[in-house]
Amino acid sequence: MLIGCFVFHQDEMSQEVITRATKLINSMAEYKLGGMEGYAALSLIDDNGYPSATTFCITRADGINWLTFNTATDRGYAERISKNNKACVCINSSGYTINLVGTAEALTDMETKKENWLPMFEDGVHWSGVDDPTLLIIRFTTERYTITFADDGKYATGNNSKNPS
Repeated sequence: MLIGCFVFHQDEMSQEVITRATKLINSMAEYKLGGMEGYAALSLIDDNGYPSATTFCITRADGINWLTFNTATDRGYAERISKNNKACVCINSSGYTINLVGTAEALTDMETKKENWLPMFEDGVHWSGVDDPTLLIIRFTTERYTITFADDGKYATGNNSKNPS
């Protein structure tokens, strides 16, 4: 009976942690926080079969379920993803660590570009517009996660039921 209570408590705690992580990630999307807040390390598999991490700002997100990142087609990410789409995203600070494991897609279709275009991109620094052929959207989809918050020691680990592997 005590084990049943512990499991219920763990599930309740897990849901609380996932909800907190979802709010945190969504607040980072669209460059809302500025500065180094809102950066995520995306690890893709390189040509030698090793993980290689690059930091990106989160363009759009649905909490821990999926995140998108804008980048350029000439950086080699699309080729790496086409060879091996396994990926990991890590978002951390002194107060939390959110580790998401899943798959990445390299997208260049106009509908996806429009969904991930933000007014701040109008400055033309990176792309000439939403129709710029060098604009690449990386969509990361979570299959499993480990989330820890330092302030209260709460954590959650598991498979993403919205995106079963």
